[in-house]
Amino acid sequence: MRKLILGFYVSLDGKSADADNGIRDVMMGIDDAEQEEYFVSRLWEAGAFLMGRTTYEIMAGYWPTADHPSAKAMNEIPKVVFSRTLETAGDWPETRIAGGDTAEEIARLKAEPGKDLVAAGGTEFLHSLIKLGVVDEYRLWVLPAVTGKGAALFPELDEAVKLRLMKSRAFPSGVLELCYAPAGK
Repeated sequence: MRKLILGFYVSLDGKSADADNGIRDVMMGIDDAEQEEYFVSRLWEAGAFLMGRTTYEIMAGYWPTADHPSAKAMNEIPKVVFSRTLETAGDWPETRIAGGDTAEEIARLKAEPGKDLVAAGGTEFLHSLIKLGVVDEYRLWVLPAVTGKGAALFPELDEAVKLRLMKSRAFPSGVLELCYAPAGK
């Protein structure tokens, strides 16, 4: 069975890389060849990228013509867009729409053969996955900056989610990769 990995860039104070809090600018301004090469190699481990409609619309407008080191992976690896309003996936290659119940769609995707699933981007979508309890691994990319504002990675929950650290790696730029699994998985 495939795992669902939630990938997320956060500030040191746990805020998402929102367009209005400056963290995205920090992320885009990091010049760290070691981290970039490692990040791209991690992208290629994905069997599919999962995202919500808003993230899809932003990414579909960027990746098909981008010359960024991540572009080849982003364009060639299958993508699943969770949306109840989109009818077609447009022109971004290897993209399909999942319009049914999110938990059922995730269960079906996990049961398919192949590499693990990576949920990439969209705070609202990621919050829905966390609340559903379908995340098997949290892959956090912690940026060397604080913002004091923006959306938190974790939504308000009815009870605490205990995590165990599986792996960590520090890069010359100060970026940290922290991989956690829910304590019971």
